[in-house]
Amino acid sequence: MFNKSLILALAASTLVTAQTHTDCDPRKKKCPDAPALGKTVTIDFTKSKGDEYLHTLPGTTVEYDGEKGAIFSIANEKQAPTKASDDYIFFGELHCEVQAAAGPGIVTSIVLQSDDLDEIDWEWVGGDNAQVQSNYFSKGDTSTYDRGGYHPVANPVGQFHSYGIIWTQEKVDWTIDGAVVRTLTYADAGNGAKFPQSPMQIKMGTWTAGRSDAPQGTVEWAGGKADFSNGPAIGYYKNCKIVDYMGGKTGATSYSYPDGYDGRYQSIIIKTDGSKSDEDDSTTTSKAPASTKTTATTAAASTTDEEETSTAASATKTTDAAETSSASDSDDNDDAESTSAAVRPSSSGSDSQAPAATSSGAAAAASEEPASGMALKTNMVIGAAGLVASLFFM
Repeated sequence: MFNKSLILALAASTLVTAQTHTDCDPRKKKCPDAPALGKTVTIDFTKSKGDEYLHTLPGTTVEYDGEKGAIFSIANEKQAPTKASDDYIFFGELHCEVQAAAGPGIVTSIVLQSDDLDEIDWEWVGGDNAQVQSNYFSKGDTSTYDRGGYHPVANPVGQFHSYGIIWTQEKVDWTIDGAVVRTLTYADAGNGAKFPQSPMQIKMGTWTAGRSDAPQGTVEWAGGKADFSNGPAIGYYKNCKIVDYMGGKTGATSYSYPDGYDGRYQSIIIKTDGSKSDEDDSTTTSKAPASTKTTATTAAASTTDEEETSTAASATKTTDAAETSSASDSDDNDDAESTSAAVRPSSSGSDSQAPAATSSGAAAAASEEPASGMALKTNMVIGAAGLVASLFFM
């Protein structure tokens, strides 16, 4: 029988391609600006699909329920329901209330990933009902596989828990039910060289790692082959809170990569609308999107890894949702600046949690295509109907 570290190493060794592809790596060529979330958002999936901030990947299906929220259901190994954010955060927080999908070979995941392949993960293996895994990557580096962590949690596939990522220029905290269970500091990550620090998109979903055609190491890591003979594997996301620290600025509209971008947070250019618009929002309230225009750019700041960090409070408190809409079906001023120091939260990250969701009803569903994290990093062909699971976390 494989021990835990060997299984993790074997799985990781088969997933190298997952960390080495992106639509546009700004370290290698000029890439479009990353649109900024620019605020705090609370998405209550028991009341809303969150379409204003998240999209469901083409070819995949997510359904919704008034009690358990977003339903990520897999009835066969070719399905991998996935949602991704439209915008990026540049340091910030993500807190989601999740009940992971049960069953060997099934993985539920929440991932922050940048265009230059920085990454911060939470992953649940459905055959392990006693712990959750954390991981991180920098610039797609898969030369070592010692970054993963295992964290005890009670019945993760049978009940909801709040899982958080609090990410600043100084450290990453992983939290469970508001308590910090792991910390990665900038200094500990190769003095910053291996620290995730580029603007990130949010991705979440369930997928099959224990596929019939999966490498043995991946199958072992996932707890065995997936078995759908007793019905679908279903993961639930009740709600998510997303906070964009905006690199310490306010009113961010996009994050731009300068010519010669080296992957360091200090060189990111923050474009703003010139207003203090980092207000809270919730997808249960209707709101017209702001119309902003950004045209100015600026040269990257030249600072050193040892530069002092300035604190700028930006973690805003989310408001309780207003108008409720039920969902039970499937699915300006120019002020560009470069950051010489990104932001840290004004209060300790460990007190931030995803808000509790309200309820009523229940449903099940079917879905398709990929979502990700450590294994969602293998390129898989999903087959029929041309569903390509070139793992979305690429």
